[in-house]
Amino acid sequence: MTKTTIEWTEVTWNPTTGCDRISRGCDNCYALTLAKRLKAMGAAKYQNDGDPRTSGEGFALTLHQDALSQPYRWRAPKIVFVNSMSDLFHAKVPLSFIREVFQVITDTPQHTYQVLTKRSRRLRTIADRLDWPRNLWMGVSVEDHKARYRIDDLRSVPAQVRFLSCEPLLGPLPGLPLDGVGWVIAGGESGPGHRPLHADWVFDLRDQCVQRDIPFFFKQWGGRTPKHGGRDLDGRHWDQMPELAQAAHL
Repeated sequence: MTKTTIEWTEVTWNPTTGCDRISRGCDNCYALTLAKRLKAMGAAKYQNDGDPRTSGEGFALTLHQDALSQPYRWRAPKIVFVNSMSDLFHAKVPLSFIREVFQVITDTPQHTYQVLTKRSRRLRTIADRLDWPRNLWMGVSVEDHKARYRIDDLRSVPAQVRFLSCEPLLGPLPGLPLDGVGWVIAGGESGPGHRPLHADWVFDLRDQCVQRDIPFFFKQWGGRTPKHGGRDLDGRHWDQMPELAQAAHL
């Protein structure tokens, strides 16, 4: 478990680390940059270079069996972002290991787990071979119109809460098919080479959620650093979360 500055969660848990770029949303991957730094610091989880083309990055997909026992030791209820440094539905993660992760989630109902993937096709393909815990939220990244198909894949999954992460938001997303979606996160990109976020993209996404009574969370405008542009949208912070998480922490 690692405490995190990600505004929409409390801690991160990484039973796998490492990934590969598959879409525009991956171009400035924060996890890859962090993995390089952690490898240089000698962190054990980030010493696997894998493919020679990524030598030195420490970001090859790696399973961490020993991490599966961690949630059993957490006493207070937590909101947990699963695999902030990887993708649980990466092709190299065996179905058997995904089932083990789901079993840990089932065994620790005091926690709320958030799983996010860009690999929605695999998610959809194997969803019926998984037992879905009630305390697991399943999300997909939708950074631009080319990633809209992930929403339909997500809506086929029997998760208690389905959510979208539109971060980094790289283009307008008008008229999203939001039936069955229970939460939407949006935010701009940060760091060197960050791509611009246009306000009208955010306002339109916010308005779609308001019209459908879907919780909306605006994480950041982005910029040189995550906090460079702040988080204000129409003079306020939009920190809405699904009621399930709020009820679990009363």
